[in-house]
This record gives sequence, structure tokens and C-alpha cells, in this order.
Amino acid sequence: MNKAQIELEKIDTVIEEKQTYIEQVWHSRHKRWNKSRFFMLAISLIAIGMSIFHIYTAGFGTLPSWEQRSIHVVWALLLIFLLYPFRKGKRFGIVDIFFVLATICVGAYILFGAEVIQSRQGNVNTNDIIFGTVLIALVLEATRRTNGILMMLIGLFFIIYIFFGRYFPGILAHPGARYGKMIDQMFNSTLGIFSSPIYVSSTILVLFVVFGSFLMKSGGGQFFTNFAFGTFGHKTGGPALSAVGASALVSTITGNGAANAAITGSFTIPLMKKLGYSKKFAAAVEAVASQGGQIMPPIMGASVFIMAEATGIPYIKLALYACIPAVIYFLIAGFIVYFHAKRLKLSGIPKELLPDPKKILVKEGYMFLPIFFIIAFMIIGYSPMKAGFYAIFITIILSWIRKETRMNWLRILAALEDGVRGSLAVISACATAGIIVGAVSLTGLGLNFSRFMIELANGQLFILLIFISIASIILGMGMPTVSAYVILSVLGVPALVDAGVNLIAAHMFVFYFGVLSGLTPPVAITAYTTASIAEAHPNKTALYAIRIGVGGFIIPFIFVYNPELLLQSDNNFKIMTAIVSALFSCYIFSAAIEKYLTTKINHFQRIILFISASILVVPGVMTDIFGFVLFFLVYFWNKKSYYTTNSKEFNITNQ
Repeated sequence: MNKAQIELEKIDTVIEEKQTYIEQVWHSRHKRWNKSRFFMLAISLIAIGMSIFHIYTAGFGTLPSWEQRSIHVVWALLLIFLLYPFRKGKRFGIVDIFFVLATICVGAYILFGAEVIQSRQGNVNTNDIIFGTVLIALVLEATRRTNGILMMLIGLFFIIYIFFGRYFPGILAHPGARYGKMIDQMFNSTLGIFSSPIYVSSTILVLFVVFGSFLMKSGGGQFFTNFAFGTFGHKTGGPALSAVGASALVSTITGNGAANAAITGSFTIPLMKKLGYSKKFAAAVEAVASQGGQIMPPIMGASVFIMAEATGIPYIKLALYACIPAVIYFLIAGFIVYFHAKRLKLSGIPKELLPDPKKILVKEGYMFLPIFFIIAFMIIGYSPMKAGFYAIFITIILSWIRKETRMNWLRILAALEDGVRGSLAVISACATAGIIVGAVSLTGLGLNFSRFMIELANGQLFILLIFISIASIILGMGMPTVSAYVILSVLGVPALVDAGVNLIAAHMFVFYFGVLSGLTPPVAITAYTTASIAEAHPNKTALYAIRIGVGGFIIPFIFVYNPELLLQSDNNFKIMTAIVSALFSCYIFSAAIEKYLTTKINHFQRIILFISASILVVPGVMTDIFGFVLFFLVYFWNKKSYYTTNSKEFNITNQ
């Protein structure tokens, strides 16, 4: 048995998640019940209770809006302070007890006085000011613990900006607001902490994360990974192509770059290394593929749900609009991997050592059904909440088809716990994003910032796009994509729309660069995750990931100028020609990046290929014809070099 086969046999064990607290406690129930074990069980039950609450409200109706959102936030805060110590790496201590008690007090105030609190909107009293202040502090502290200090400081900055706006320069200045007015905005209304980001997380986000947890527990992750390896593993660059394919499929469950990297990278990276790929390349490929999970429909993370709320466009339509750019992103990554393997003459894995994709489809293909059901439910008019609600129960039923994947009550409880635990960081980020949204609307910063950006760009759209892309990447460093997206959606998107950019393209532009911040140093979270698995240099991995994923940085500019790629046109012919030319452009661009076509290409050929790829994405029949002509000139030129080289090698061998 060779190394490749040994590594492949690890898939079943690597894909299994670590036991959750509820599983640990149950399987060790014969041991003495000490305080630590009771503490673990309490956390599990609180998390399971939160999951059940959200599943129930999804199926049978939510509470009044402010109550649903506030209970959701307080429940999440309680779990965060129980799970994330005040100082990272330390044990639960006295400071944490203080925050837990403060959270319980705020929760009790909200739970027993919800209607009265809302009735005082616009006329807050002393109790509202006290508990509202405590809640803001709790949200910021929870964000620091789950997302890092940067996101917390940004939220704090916007709070300060509310009161000291008069000291800011130019159009960023404003008269300032009273403290009571700020509390009214942030706490008593649905315009601050409980604004649209928390509305999305309290109704849809947690539900879909829980659904993903159920799909993973029922063997979905293992099925997608085996299917990707069986389909791509034997081809040139097979292990790396499998990483791209597996991440694209697993992303339909998680919609999270770091999660994808942890799930698929733990075996694709070691396998790539053993088959001849460098540490840096293996880690970079997995980072690019995993980060693409957030742009891959149908489950694209929290940002697209918030985008649906902000634009008024149904989520299923946004997922449809995002399909072509996502396919282009993964195609570019796949082609680069293919050409890299061809250039280095790296072969795939022998077919006999790989799972048979046809047998996998016959045996486990039903694991695709929950995702198909979600899409079908939303197409026929069900809300995302209802679709997610039914998909969870469909997943449980489907898991009973095979004994190996059958979900018993313990696995169901573990999936409920995992789902909520996996959503805590995003919930806290959404709450802080709500603070930012509230500050922007209270101070009028949105309109002023839009004018400021347009003036700074001197009315030039391309320069404006550069400014906003840089801002998106900077904001995305060290914080979830949802946070960067929310901030730029209220600040940058209006500027783009005022400059004449299509509404969907403007939102997608900001969203894409927020996602890609996971690859850009100095805080490239996903790239650093894969680098640690590969034992590669973090920053070198991130820079190489940018090279492989460079298409992702170009695609947003393309669909701003060519919105047909987002299906934003009534002319079907234009849409089809735009898609076809873009797909060919992916192939040509990837060959130019890796300096290989049928054989190695020289610098002049590479320049022509870059020009050809660029021309093909410019709308118009003539540009497409010119782009194809340039490509075929290089192709036949390169083909001639290939035959010449092979002929010389053949003659030398015969001699």
C-alpha cells in the first residue's frame, strides 16, 4: 500500500468532527460528576436550547421582531462569555462570572419588560439608559473575544463618533447627539444593535448553520469529499484539483472559508505534499478553494442574507446571480492548478486507489437532496426560514437510509450544539455591525461619506472602485466577511450606485473583496490556517494564494463593467456571449499565470495571452473575435514549439 492510498484512507477519520461537550459528557457518564463536567453539560444544554428555539420559531412563527432579536443576542452573549474566557487560553474565572451575571440581568430586563421598553422608543428612561449601556459594553466585549480587538475598536470608534462628530473635518462633521438619543437608537429600537444584521442572524443565519451541522453529522462532508477525489483525483494535478472540488462542494454546507480549510485541508494538504507539491503551493491552493466557499451558492454565509434584506431581492435570486462569478472563480483556480501540474509534470493518483464516483453517487447521492430541497422550497415561494426548517428534518430522515450515517438522538443533540457554537462569532459581529449601522443612520454619515468618496475619486469610476476595494480588504482583515460587508454596504455601496453602478453589482463588489480579505496579509485568516496545516510560512502562503486566486480580485471589476455576468440584462444573447467569453478567458488567463499552454510559453506569448483574456471580458462581438484570434495565434505557435521540443527529445532518445 503506497502513501497516497494510506492518506486517502484517513479521509473517513479526518472528516469526523471533534466530539462536542454533550457527546463527551454522555460517553463518560460512568465517571465521577465533578464541577467541570457539570459546567460542560450546562453549556451544552444552553446551546441546544438556543438551537431548538430558532428551529421552533422558524417552523411555527417568530416572536415580535424586537423580542426575537434581543433574546437571540442575549442568548448568544451568554454562551460567548461561558465559552470564551476573558483572557485567551485561560480558564473561566471571576471576570467571566461578572459578564455572565451582567448578561443574565440584561436578559431578565428584556424578557420581562419587552413591550414596555419598545413603547418608550423616543422617550427612554433611566433604566433603559443603564441596561442599554451595559448591553453595548457586553456586545463589544463579546466581539473582542470572538472576532478580535480590531472589530471591537471599530464599533467603539463609531460610538465615539456619535458624540464628537463636531471635531471631525469637512463633510464628516456633524453636530453630535445626546446620550439618551444614542441609547434609544441602539437599544430601544430596531435601528441599532437589533437592526437588519441581527434580524438576519436571528431568523435565517443560525438556522442555516444548524442545518450545515446536521448535514456534516449525517456524513455530507465525507460524501462531498469522496466524490471530489473520485472525480478529479486521477487527472493531472488530481490532488490539488480534488482540493478545489471538495472545497467547492463542502462550501455548500458551511459557507465559511476557515471552516472549509479545517475540514478539507487536513487531508488534501498532506496528500498534495506527499505527491510532490510544495508546502506553499498545497496550502495556497486549499486557502483559495476554501475561501471561495463564501461566494459559492447556494449557502454563501451571512452576508448574502443581509444583502437580500438590504436590496429587497429574494435570497434565491441573489444566489442565482452569484453563480457565474463563483464558477469563474473556481475555474480559474482549477485551471491554474492544472497548468501548474503540467508544467512540473506531476501526475494524478492511480484510479484504482480512488473511490469510484459512480458508486459513490449511487450509494450516497441522496446527500445532495437536502440542498436541492432548500433551492426547490425557495423557488416555489417558501421563505429561507421555512426552507431551512424543512431541510433539517429531511436531512435527519435521509441519514437513516444507511446504518453508517444514521443519526440517533445523541448525534442530533450534538448537531444542535455544534450549529449554535459555530454561529456565535458571526452573531457578535452582526451585533457590532448593528452598532455601526445605527451610528451611520443617526449621524447621517452614509450620505456624507458617499459624496466624500465620489469627490475623492474625482468622478472616475475606476478610481472609486480601487478605493472601495482597498477599504473592503482592510476592513475584512481580522473580522468576519459579514462585518466588512455591512460597513461598506452602508458607506461604499451608495457611492457606487451614485456613480452609475448596477445595484447588485455594487453589493457584490463589496462582498467579494470582503471575502478575499481572508487571503491578503497581514491578517489572512484562511491562508494562515492552511499554512499551519502544511507547516509553511504564513505570509509566503498568503502571497502565493493571492497569485492563485488573482481571478477573484479581477472578477468584481469585470461584473461592474459587464453586469451580464450577474444576469443583469434582459438580452439573453448578451448574457450567453458574456458567459462563454468569460469562461474561455478563465482558461487563457490561467495559462498566462502559470506560463504554460501545451508547453512552456515565453514572455511575449504570455503578454499576448493576458491581452487576449482581458479583451474577451469586454462586452462586444468584435472584442470577442479579436480575443479569440490572439489566443489561437499563441496556441498554434505554442503547439509548434511543443512538437519541435518533443521531436528533439525523441531523436536524442533514439540516438
